[in-house]
Amino acid sequence: MIMSVTTLPDPAAERDAAALRESDSTTAVANPAPSALGPHANADLVEILSRLSKASVTVIGDAMLDRYVYGSVTRISPEAPIPIVTVEREVAVPGGAANVVRNLTALGAAVSFVAVVGDDQAGSDLTALIGGQPNVEPWLLVQGGRTTTVKTRYIAQGQQLLRADREQTGPIHPKLAERLLRIARDSMAATSLTVLSDYGKGTLSAETAQALIKAAKEIGRPVIVDPKGTDYTRYAGADLLTPNRKELAIATGMPVGSEEEIVTAARYLIGTAGVGAVLVTRSEDGMSLIAAESELHMPAEAPEVYDVSGAGDTVVAALAAALAVNIGMPAAARLANVAAGIVVGKVGTAVARESDLVAALTAQGSALRKIVTREQAAEQVERWRQKGWRVGFTNGCFDLLHPGHVHLLEQARAACDRLVIGLNSDASVRRLKGPTRPVQPEAARAAVLASLATAALVCIFEEDTPRDLIKALRPDLLVKGADYTVDRVVGSELVQEWGGRVMLAQLMPGHSTTATVTRLRS
Repeated sequence: MIMSVTTLPDPAAERDAAALRESDSTTAVANPAPSALGPHANADLVEILSRLSKASVTVIGDAMLDRYVYGSVTRISPEAPIPIVTVEREVAVPGGAANVVRNLTALGAAVSFVAVVGDDQAGSDLTALIGGQPNVEPWLLVQGGRTTTVKTRYIAQGQQLLRADREQTGPIHPKLAERLLRIARDSMAATSLTVLSDYGKGTLSAETAQALIKAAKEIGRPVIVDPKGTDYTRYAGADLLTPNRKELAIATGMPVGSEEEIVTAARYLIGTAGVGAVLVTRSEDGMSLIAAESELHMPAEAPEVYDVSGAGDTVVAALAAALAVNIGMPAAARLANVAAGIVVGKVGTAVARESDLVAALTAQGSALRKIVTREQAAEQVERWRQKGWRVGFTNGCFDLLHPGHVHLLEQARAACDRLVIGLNSDASVRRLKGPTRPVQPEAARAAVLASLATAALVCIFEEDTPRDLIKALRPDLLVKGADYTVDRVVGSELVQEWGGRVMLAQLMPGHSTTATVTRLRS
């Protein structure tokens, strides 16, 4: 629901994985285990993932809009020694507390989101983006005359050149804060756990934060706080704080270089701020979960780091979803650590989906990991593009793989650094080739393609043509057989428009799936 207020100007730790999963969420927050999850940790976490869709979470905090402007730099301005960016595309995604919501829904959780936006275009854009998220009940209060926070990042050749912020950080109008608190109480009563996402943009004043925590405690709801500022006493009564290492140092005025120093600072914070536990994110060094009498240190899970934007939001979301369904805190923290490793390997303010987590927690050598969703494919292609790699794309039904297919795929792979194969779904094949096709179901066809060395990714699409998939991937090279002409290749004008190339691969005569099927049936 969108609310408009335009008249306003503004002690013993669990020691095995089963006990961790069965423990009460409030108790789990306060008592992290002192050891890792053991040899079956990944299997335990995969089992946990199936439970996250039952989570319900209230998120309250500073909503913002993250804009990404992508382009290329080929020259320096004659007006000043600065690069000229030729803008190629722009992307807008929910940021701040709204990114916590986005990460929660990516894990299948249901979310009630309470926040404030301005009566400006950015506020309208953010409202539309949040409204488009699944399983979200939005309560976005509109304050007249207030500026919605927007962070615009300019990126070229994989490098962030500039970030421009537009924001208003003063507290929201007192009457609006009262309305926010009334709505939040109802939302907290209807959900299992509450997240306060404080970005210091005015939604969560000290008084509002304390009122929200008190209300949550009165109805028995755990509270996770992603904090901001220097005075963490405003979060007294919260079950868990999630500062990064720098924020912990600022809040305590203590050194945090080593694990021992982090533990000391975190326990000082627990005592002075009156909170249950602290999860410290340590960037490339992983995370540390500290309570008054126990600690758990986890190494970083990211094999490659592309962009740390929004990683803290992912951590909070994974923790909240797990704790909301009574997963023990150590297991929840481990899951959050894996999720953070996924998003820092993506570009921009990204999310960790259940499928991403399953892939990260299963065997690395399986060719089936190449079979991805459209969103996963687009993210991976963007990572390759950041490395300067040339991405190729081809598509087809590939019903009965024959030497002609192999010959085309080898040509396509030789002309690029990574080849993505778009595969028609079963329904799409039936519409194109009749009710008796395909012979092989899409899962089998995708598995065979994924086993080929030429294929980097396989992505199934439901449409009759791959046009939408091509738009999402923006490949540098589009490949079809020489029985086509360039103007008949679906998506050719798109690829040429953004500077890519269309290649017509040589065909190997005498090979046809349709002819093979006909011979078999006769």
